[in-house]
Amino acid sequence: MLLNGFFLLLFSCQTWSQQRPNVVVIVADDLGWADVGFRGSKIDTPNLDQLAAEGMVLDRFYTAPLCSPTRAALMTGRDPIRLGVAYSVILPWDNGGVHTDEHFMSEAFQQAGYQTAIVGKWHLGHSQQAFHPNARGFEEFYGHLHTEVGFYPPFANLGGKDFQRNGASINDKGYETFLLANEAEGYIKQRDKSKPFFLYLPFLAPHEPLDAPADLKQKYRDLPDQRPPARSTSDQLSAAAKAAGAQTRVPLYAAVVDAMDQAIGQVLQTLASEGIADNTLVLFFSDNGASRVFTQGGGNNAPLRGGKAETYEGGIRVVSMVRWPEQIKAGQRLDQVMTVMDVFPTLAAAAAIEPNNVMQFDGINMWPAIQKGESINRDGLIFFGSEIPNYGSFNFTAFDEQWKLVQWVEQDLTEIRIRNELFNIQRDPFEEHNLVDQYPEKVASMAQAIKEWRSLYPINGVRARVAAPPGWRAPLDWADYPRPAEQLQQEAASSIAPSKAILYRLDHRLGERGRLIYNCQPVPLSEGVCKFD
Repeated sequence: MLLNGFFLLLFSCQTWSQQRPNVVVIVADDLGWADVGFRGSKIDTPNLDQLAAEGMVLDRFYTAPLCSPTRAALMTGRDPIRLGVAYSVILPWDNGGVHTDEHFMSEAFQQAGYQTAIVGKWHLGHSQQAFHPNARGFEEFYGHLHTEVGFYPPFANLGGKDFQRNGASINDKGYETFLLANEAEGYIKQRDKSKPFFLYLPFLAPHEPLDAPADLKQKYRDLPDQRPPARSTSDQLSAAAKAAGAQTRVPLYAAVVDAMDQAIGQVLQTLASEGIADNTLVLFFSDNGASRVFTQGGGNNAPLRGGKAETYEGGIRVVSMVRWPEQIKAGQRLDQVMTVMDVFPTLAAAAAIEPNNVMQFDGINMWPAIQKGESINRDGLIFFGSEIPNYGSFNFTAFDEQWKLVQWVEQDLTEIRIRNELFNIQRDPFEEHNLVDQYPEKVASMAQAIKEWRSLYPINGVRARVAAPPGWRAPLDWADYPRPAEQLQQEAASSIAPSKAILYRLDHRLGERGRLIYNCQPVPLSEGVCKFD
């Protein structure tokens, strides 16, 4: 009887594992819209091309124009403006991260019985253990807390070593992209086969500082730079760089992308050899468009306009595809808008798990559109913004399926200059025709929406403070940097207000300048000061 019960339990575990898909989320860093083979690139990307052919291309997939905002939205399903991670990346001297009240996608999958791992770049907080991947639902972490650590040892940020496994510094040698692929392969092979897994694989590639194995450098050494103009501010910077004698980054960039594709192929082959490819959902996307500044990156977003850090299409509409052979027919294309905020609710629905988040999603469940081709209605506008690289120099966008406003805001000491551009993005996806003079009411309403959206930003959210605070020093090893939870108070700090009543009044007085109270949307005093979403 006991033996029968054991086999029944074992069968139940195996059946449950087979019913629940494994989930692999792969993120490239600064990959251009046109830098994949299936869009005509001269860079060899056979594995990404295969992934697209065997699944569904998400043709209108949007992210933030910067790294940390995209990753914050991915993990929470929430608008980065609420999180205080919208205008800039989390810089090495920043103390904050994503608020610990936020519920991460990795936590949701872990609570549903999934094994969870991140292999690669984090970039969502590093100063306290509470911001660390191992405290945000990931049982295993192999990689880097920061960005720009290089592709070869010592994998350092600002001179401080940044390579760890679960909080302990490691000394693995080799090419970073291939190290991540080897680790992902090992994780898949050594997994507990009675349970499904959630694997997050965010590559450094093809982010600067670029480097690649010698054979790949040789392969692309004569690749010409035939990219058309970006039709944005980056063209001016590129022209100045060329005039100063700078060399194109296109050949080296191509080598880095090729290596990343090989690494992705290794992971896909591992899924196949383990016999689990058919019941594994693989989602791929870039965290933003490629940089189009001549001396930084060698990517191509054409015919889309602009690039990284800009809210033109080239900065926020990215390469993306999803494959799940048991549920998604091969060779499809999704033309509906999908955003990085939609990923958490969509994957939760696909895996039939409860998200368990308390705070309301800003993203929506796109699984019916992906699986069945249903048309999804999205209420309201989608917003993104950037302040990188110049402090006080912003560009924003508000858009829906048809209309898109791009707004430029320059803040000087005694004046603010605002410039708006309006596009019918449905008819003009390459943003060639500015309709701002033809539709002044549309411009006014969308500009007002951007203003109201910006008022949600926590006043101490990340900004483009690209220089370190005076006297600040980087650690020798970033694995030692996070303060342990037992050395800190249990509750997240709020403000210097002496009472909650005064805090609410101060927050209300700030108005459109930002928020003192986390997750607070201002309402009239008669209605209670704050609306929490």
